[in-house]
Amino acid sequence: MGKGIKILKYTMEQTKENYLHEKSEDGKLISPVLPEGIKNYLVDIDGTICDDIPNEEPDRMATAKYYPDALETLNRWYDEGHRICYFTARVEAHRTVTEKWLKDNGFKYHSLLMGKPRGGNYHWIDNHLVKATRYNGKFTDLIEKEVTIEVFDDGQSDN
Repeated sequence: MGKGIKILKYTMEQTKENYLHEKSEDGKLISPVLPEGIKNYLVDIDGTICDDIPNEEPDRMATAKYYPDALETLNRWYDEGHRICYFTARVEAHRTVTEKWLKDNGFKYHSLLMGKPRGGNYHWIDNHLVKATRYNGKFTDLIEKEVTIEVFDDGQSDN
């Protein structure tokens, strides 16, 4: 792996505490690395798994209609051992109604992050590999597709 980092591998059956506390060889904690084959899905709520409800109309959040294909696909991914985190532009004041809606509609998940920036056209910069998939009206298994992306000009060749 390089740079003196020792990566430990864990099976899906092991708890998240086992694979979220890996250490470098000098004893310092490093960012978590999920087991091979396990994905960390970060999923929007409004307009992606249910009706698009703006923060300005929170009374509609409790009765939003969910998308059956989203429920089926995301719960299957959860059951396969993938991490499901809902990341929404809903504000912290909407957490209770959001958690209740997810539970009442049967969505399985590991975490819920509130306060995602509003306005779309996201450009995510991270030191970890980020894959983005735009929801376009139907949840299915993901397929591979070649596309053009923007990257930093770090002087390294990808060849």
